[in-house]
Amino acid sequence: MWSEFFNPLDFRLILPQVQLALFGLGILLTDFLLEPRYKYWNAVMAMLGVGFSGYTMWQLRGLVAQRGDQTGFNGSILIDPFFLFFGFLFLAATALVILLSVRYMEIETEHHGEYYALMLFATIGMMFMTSGIDIVVQFIALETMAISFYVLAGFLRHDRRSNEGALKYVLLGAFSSGILAYGFSIMYGLSGSTNLQQITVAFTLRAPADVLVLLSLVTVSAGLFFKVAAVPFHQWAPDVYEGAPTSITAYVSVASKTASFALLLRLFQTAFWASRENWTLLVAGVAVASMTVGNLAAITQTNIKRLLAYSSISHVGYVLLGLVAGNETGFQGMAFYLFAYTFMNTGAFAIVILLRRKGLIGDDLEDLNGLSQRNPGAAVLLLIFMLSLAGIPPTAGFIGKYYIFLSLIQTRHYWLAVFAVLYIIPAVYYYFRIVKHAWMREVTDTVRPVASPAQAVALTVTVFISLAAGIYPEPFVRLAGYSLFLPFGPLGR
Repeated sequence: MWSEFFNPLDFRLILPQVQLALFGLGILLTDFLLEPRYKYWNAVMAMLGVGFSGYTMWQLRGLVAQRGDQTGFNGSILIDPFFLFFGFLFLAATALVILLSVRYMEIETEHHGEYYALMLFATIGMMFMTSGIDIVVQFIALETMAISFYVLAGFLRHDRRSNEGALKYVLLGAFSSGILAYGFSIMYGLSGSTNLQQITVAFTLRAPADVLVLLSLVTVSAGLFFKVAAVPFHQWAPDVYEGAPTSITAYVSVASKTASFALLLRLFQTAFWASRENWTLLVAGVAVASMTVGNLAAITQTNIKRLLAYSSISHVGYVLLGLVAGNETGFQGMAFYLFAYTFMNTGAFAIVILLRRKGLIGDDLEDLNGLSQRNPGAAVLLLIFMLSLAGIPPTAGFIGKYYIFLSLIQTRHYWLAVFAVLYIIPAVYYYFRIVKHAWMREVTDTVRPVASPAQAVALTVTVFISLAAGIYPEPFVRLAGYSLFLPFGPLGR
């Protein structure tokens, strides 16, 4: 009788998330036993949790390779290449941010166990967002991630900017979640099921221009566009990026965005695929608006974190163009772009983290003055990350943009390709404003930024991927292609 309610395979399929939860709870239970000078053990435990979860994910990859896609919990979750690709990416982003956080949080005197536990809980939410094929699972997972980020964004309790950014994040996030829940309720009402496969069948049988289908499409899109900070739902991003701890700014900018794009892809390649003719123009408009607002607003910024916030909005536009193309090259380009963005953007924020010390926040352009003389290695790394973000070869950012442009040309979206290429010009300008301060301005602060061993490891990994994926992209492109095998999407097996 017990077997009717508990399937050992079901438990195995969610073991990576269970391990993260156990380590997160373990950190909360043991944190009070640690003296302030030993708080780094919280980071060690969090890294162990990520490591165990990654090892279990690798075992699941072998299971999928042998037996095919695995479903569990009455068809609520799906373990497939799509989930495995993004799951490993979430774990990589989490590990990098943990490495960057130890010394940074010590300087901020906010080195608490809850910080690392919330990061693990956010990762759990992101992984269920990608593996869930039930809209209830997807929504709960999204809220698990979002609530963790709300708290992390305001973790610097004595910083007014952090408090203000977190409050805006909570209020606007709750509003967007309500819109998304409304869209999901319409999907349930039209299909009589919360299972994504049954919803896909029901939507396919209805007319693509059905009013209720379009209403669900618009409301779900609005909710997810907020999560990825696409225009016109981007207002929260600059304030949250500026106010949050810089390590969390890096985490939100890559992990949260990637998870939300994964959920958007899952929904648009399944339930809304039959209505593609109706949403292509909508997504194209949002993409162009995001590139326009993001690039033009970034030009005038003097705060590095706000500048990178607006630049991230422009990158959202580029990723959405892959969805507009809607072919295999476009989806592969989206996966590669998100992969490359995770490493190059984390690396860029890592340089900002290096500038932080007692008495200096280090997030203004003037704080970079003369970095090439104070720390030539950091200045070189900053140059590489800026080149990659701008899409200049031979970097991963260039390859990502190349596949997006190629997909647009293949599908004859020539005007979108022209817009996308032209917007590289303002991007090069504001990214090289950062480089100019680091390489061409006189030294205004003689203190030499020094990376801790953990931060040095994170910087090494991020710069290696940013260069390797640009110089020799083939294995990384194949890795991105691995994520395309959806079970009941347009590219499904």
